[in-house]
Amino acid sequence: MTRVLPTVAQAKQQARQLRHALSAQGTPISHAEALEQVAQRHGFRDWNAFHAVTRDQPPKGWTAGGRVTGRYLSQPFVAMVTSADQLRPGWYRLVLDLDEAVDVVRFDSFSNLRKQIRVVVGPDGHSKERTTDGEPHVRLDL
Repeated sequence: MTRVLPTVAQAKQQARQLRHALSAQGTPISHAEALEQVAQRHGFRDWNAFHAVTRDQPPKGWTAGGRVTGRYLSQPFVAMVTSADQLRPGWYRLVLDLDEAVDVVRFDSFSNLRKQIRVVVGPDGHSKERTTDGEPHVRLDL
């Protein structure tokens, strides 16, 4: 049986949730202690061992042939990953073939439909590039 490990970003989110829950119960712990507990819950002796195993693994679906969902320029999409390259730990360049084309222009006077997009996304599933209203260009569901 294969166990599915969370990504580093997901494990850090689990640690934040654990800290919040324990703090609400009157047992505050440090973020480092929370990371250690999360790693142990997933069968590792400590955070360093967990991080060494998971840091280079892409999130589920972030490989060629995988399926992803998310938002591109605030529009929902479903896509197949046609190409995936790791740029550095946690950061991937993906080529996505969208099931339905999205309009990349926000003007009423004309449209530009796009069916394939190339994106660079980080461990939290979104791009560094942002629209003028501050939203990431791409936000993948993890």
